[in-house]
Amino acid sequence: MAQALLSFKTPILSSASSPLLPSRPLRAAVIGGGPAGSSAAERLASGGIQTLLIERSPAGSKPCGGAIPLCMLDEFSLPLDLVDRRVTRMKIVSPSNIVVDFGKTLKSHEYIAMLRREVLDSFLRDRARSSGADLVDGLFTGLDVPSGPSDPYVVHYTESAGGTALAGTRRAVEVDVVIGADGANSRVAKAIGAGDYGYAIAFQERIRLPEEKMGYYEDLAEMYVGSDVSPDFYGWVFPKCDHVAVGTGTVCAKPQIKQFQAGIRDRVKEKISGGKVIKVEAHPIPEHPRPCRVKGRVALVGDAAGYVTKCSGEGIYFAAKSGRMCGDAIVQASQNGRRMIGEDDLKMGYLKLWDKKYSTTFRFLDLLQSVFYGSNVAREALVEMCGDEYVQRMTFDSYLYKTIAVGDWKENVKMAWNVIGSFMRAKVVGREVERLRSV
Repeated sequence: MAQALLSFKTPILSSASSPLLPSRPLRAAVIGGGPAGSSAAERLASGGIQTLLIERSPAGSKPCGGAIPLCMLDEFSLPLDLVDRRVTRMKIVSPSNIVVDFGKTLKSHEYIAMLRREVLDSFLRDRARSSGADLVDGLFTGLDVPSGPSDPYVVHYTESAGGTALAGTRRAVEVDVVIGADGANSRVAKAIGAGDYGYAIAFQERIRLPEEKMGYYEDLAEMYVGSDVSPDFYGWVFPKCDHVAVGTGTVCAKPQIKQFQAGIRDRVKEKISGGKVIKVEAHPIPEHPRPCRVKGRVALVGDAAGYVTKCSGEGIYFAAKSGRMCGDAIVQASQNGRRMIGEDDLKMGYLKLWDKKYSTTFRFLDLLQSVFYGSNVAREALVEMCGDEYVQRMTFDSYLYKTIAVGDWKENVKMAWNVIGSFMRAKVVGREVERLRSV
């Protein structure tokens, strides 16, 4: 079906020396059909690029807390019926079980949207297909890299359409551009030698609760910190449509992940007693961007690029945003699919803009994790600090609208002194907790 070409106000990034394609549009393969890949495929197909979207497991779902910021609903035109729960209350629980209500400053229209990844991913893939992308159920198996600047890449994959005669059929397709959106264990990244990065393991159980206990989590999410639930992250209870997701994550102690899962279950045992585990999930989560995210005419987005924030572990918004930005860069540089593009187009139109917009956010959250997640004393200080309404307002302004809230300098100085005081008081609490445990 014919597709309307996107119109951009920003300058075209391709140089005059980029060759015009004689009798066909630019061809792109997007590997991975999560938020990153589907968002990229939608922009490419809408912008006149011949787009192939390869997803290995359309019926599957990635282990994920499922929280998205409020701004994503409007920015990505997500229908409200995708949202399972509107979280307007959040509790943060310290190692000594001090509880802070973290949501007192939310305005009447503000909330954290909770959804299931399988629902969101399916919607975004269908929208990419409606925009003109060809969706293939297949497992990416390899990439042949061209020797010339305009020669094609050859993408190899195996059909995985279960229950059909095509399942297991090996395919190869020539394309001009490849976007790797295939997660933390990205095969595309390996194919281009993008380098390794540290990663965390996220583990969660979906638990269907009795109706009266599910009511407790109707609009409430909980976060637990402490060495019993994770040595360097947090545990969570996030509400879904008819169940809760209970999980944890860690970078430095991955072999002990089930021990930490037992820790978070123990913390919430009274609230989830009588519940039935309906699904168990585990998945790697990147800890920082890869050393190389663009090489030749191949770009990495989402988890494949390493776009998950430390401290909060947020990745859905940044996955979709990076896919969209990368797709837009290709459409602009190729003049709606009429010209070949090069590595510089991807670096300037996608990577440079991404780093300018978000690198400070990632570095800041990296710093927060290193300061507050390293010991129970620091975690106690974190929870106490989260009780401050100014801290809450700055946090939610930054999270819900994806901007770093500057705030008032006097309040920032006051907050810094409060942090020091929180650390001092947390040491006292920590010593008392240890004394009681030794009795």
